[in-house]
Amino acid sequence: MSHIQFVPAATRKPKPDEGGLGFGRIFTDHMLLADYDVDKGWHGARIVPYGPLSLDPAAAVLHYGQELFEGIKAFRGGDGKVRLFRTEKNCERMAAGAARLCIPPIDPAFMLEMITELVRVEQDWVPRAPGTALYIRPTLIATEPFLGVRPAKTYTFFVVLSPVGAYYAEGIDPVRIWVEAKYVRAARGGLGAVKAGANYAASLLAGEEAKKKGYAQVLWLDAIEHRWFEEVGTMNLFLRIGDEVVTPPLGGSILDGVTRDTAITLLREWGAKVSERPVSIDEVREAHARGELREVFGTGTAAVISPVKELCYHGESLVVGDGKMGELSRRLYDTITGIQYGKLPDTRGWLRAV
Repeated sequence: MSHIQFVPAATRKPKPDEGGLGFGRIFTDHMLLADYDVDKGWHGARIVPYGPLSLDPAAAVLHYGQELFEGIKAFRGGDGKVRLFRTEKNCERMAAGAARLCIPPIDPAFMLEMITELVRVEQDWVPRAPGTALYIRPTLIATEPFLGVRPAKTYTFFVVLSPVGAYYAEGIDPVRIWVEAKYVRAARGGLGAVKAGANYAASLLAGEEAKKKGYAQVLWLDAIEHRWFEEVGTMNLFLRIGDEVVTPPLGGSILDGVTRDTAITLLREWGAKVSERPVSIDEVREAHARGELREVFGTGTAAVISPVKELCYHGESLVVGDGKMGELSRRLYDTITGIQYGKLPDTRGWLRAV
């Protein structure tokens, strides 16, 4: 693209072994940068060799946390083509989140163009092994050097790419989850609906304590009554209670996940009863006692579908179904990944060729 400058790396890194990629540890040869100031707006889009950012020690992001990011993937199909999945939704969500943090939004169409061009430049880094992908991390940070609580006047947008394998070491095997009754991830009116780094920092302590107890992640309850289910780890939550699939409603403390929307769309097309409504720990305990807690799973870009085999609440173990991956979560995983990798037809216009 003529308005996206390209500075090629002088040397290229060797491609990694695709059997041991892990998640988010390896980065490609190039990254994308763009800048904002009040006179020029967003400008200077450029693809440059991957390397450190230069920040003033007084940069606002380092002191006041004015920052947010996105998570996107590019997939290589069996036909060798590279495709993005519903990336326009991520670009729209980043623009909305930027406004919440008083960051000047990037036009979603231009953000999509920049991401597509960077992936095109780095398409040889999109792995080929089953279950792998190229993870895309767009990030917005406040760069103005000042000490004072107000919105910054300068910002940097950058995108880095990382070839990845499975997000969880367990893959799609069901995991054990700790229902957190003490710590809070987010409250309504706060930043819970925004993909801000602050939300993830707030979740670390509870996550570490859950892992020490032998659980893979935390299921978050609401900030007021500590009764109502919200997110599970860094994912949106779904439960299958009897013949109803329930997911907590978006209400200001829950991220509007792209995979969440994808799952709801597919489930409704399949004729499943899907309710976006509040669900409490009390309802789930009662459903478990009746033998009607059939499936619990998380949805997100990184893992797609993460099934849950057990919930632990105040020492009480609630085994989900038969402890194995459920019928609907398996069908969702197979369908979503089938579309992403080009194995199933894209009848909804969700894919964008690179």
